[in-house]
Amino acid sequence: MKYQFTNDLKQAQELDQNDPLASIRDHFYIQPGQIYMDGNSLGLASKDAEQALLKMMDVWKTQGINMWDDYFHYGMQLGAKCAQLINAKDNEVLITGSTTSNVHSAVSTLYHPTKERYKILVDDLNFPTDRYAIDSEVRLKGYTPQEAVKVVKSPDGKYIDEDAVIEAMTDDVALILLPTVLYRSAQILDMERITKAAHERDIIIGWDLCHAIGAIPMDFEKVQPDFAIWCTYKYLSAGPGSIAGLYLNQKHFDKQPGLAGWWGNRDDTQFQLKHQFEHQQDVSGWQIGTPTMLAMAPLEGTLNLINSIGMDKIRTKSLKITAYLMYLIDEKLAQYGCTVGNPREDDKRGGHVCLEHPHGYQISLALKERNVIPDFREPDVIRLAPIALYTSYQEVYQMVEILEDILKNKTYEQYSEKRGLVV
Repeated sequence: MKYQFTNDLKQAQELDQNDPLASIRDHFYIQPGQIYMDGNSLGLASKDAEQALLKMMDVWKTQGINMWDDYFHYGMQLGAKCAQLINAKDNEVLITGSTTSNVHSAVSTLYHPTKERYKILVDDLNFPTDRYAIDSEVRLKGYTPQEAVKVVKSPDGKYIDEDAVIEAMTDDVALILLPTVLYRSAQILDMERITKAAHERDIIIGWDLCHAIGAIPMDFEKVQPDFAIWCTYKYLSAGPGSIAGLYLNQKHFDKQPGLAGWWGNRDDTQFQLKHQFEHQQDVSGWQIGTPTMLAMAPLEGTLNLINSIGMDKIRTKSLKITAYLMYLIDEKLAQYGCTVGNPREDDKRGGHVCLEHPHGYQISLALKERNVIPDFREPDVIRLAPIALYTSYQEVYQMVEILEDILKNKTYEQYSEKRGLVV
């Protein structure tokens, strides 16, 4: 989409005045004087999440064990709300576990290597936790990662070549796991095209939605992947370390869960406490332990808010405000060696902007000193995420002005290049 921007404060104020989502900002706890640009790592706390958590506390206080009468299927209830974000069936989406445990759960269920077909295809740019899990799974099957994990190399260290991924789908590949949105460069992969190519070759394929869910609309009824996993603490603002999500296509409901646990047992026999596992014939059969209600409750609040708005409106604002940020980088910061390291096309970029500079780490420290919260990714990327639900255009403008001052005066040189514990 073509946007008409100018590099003055007046337009930023006008954009905020005409922003249909401007009032949603009031739902979040914005800290005075702070410009928060790290919602792609940890979304801000919302009043909706807080109220949902306090409600769950009240239920626990007043009902005790009787609370299970209403919340026994809470993971599926939240899953149904999350299913709206990806256009999946309610019984295919579950809120459970962590991103990594859900990778293990899905892969251990669907990865059945044979002599001829035993490899798992991955890329070399995905977030490391997925690779750690994949390497563990092939070891459990008696292989080494060197022989059973097939890696598609990025041609430039920024983007995944979709043609190379499809070309790598050889007869020895049993399963594929890829990111929908790259955490570093914000590249969106064409899930429909790649999934179709995998299925044409009888290959199981799953997607990591961690940097996609809540940021971009998805249509799993159309794409029909085999599985997907995601966290809920980024764009879904469900809280630090909040419970993750799992999608399993209904065609796999008859398969034995690779990691069985009592909460995945059939409802009608669960409390018979048999020693023979009988899994529920929907995605709830992939639950392992008792759901952690206090950790799940905030997600209900944020999902209710997001679904009341709709992903199309959220995506529209996200595309516009990230385009505005890229425009200001070009206009004000390029002269100081800054470049945009993410795709510029609307259909190819996620919800954050990658500002690249040789001294990116030091600049990120200088920003924090000025009460701007970004995050940094090696080797030179400052990720900036103006979140549609709570970031204003004026904040984007002010942040770029602060960056311009840091770069112009080289105040970043005051900061060490030594990496901290959390970057």
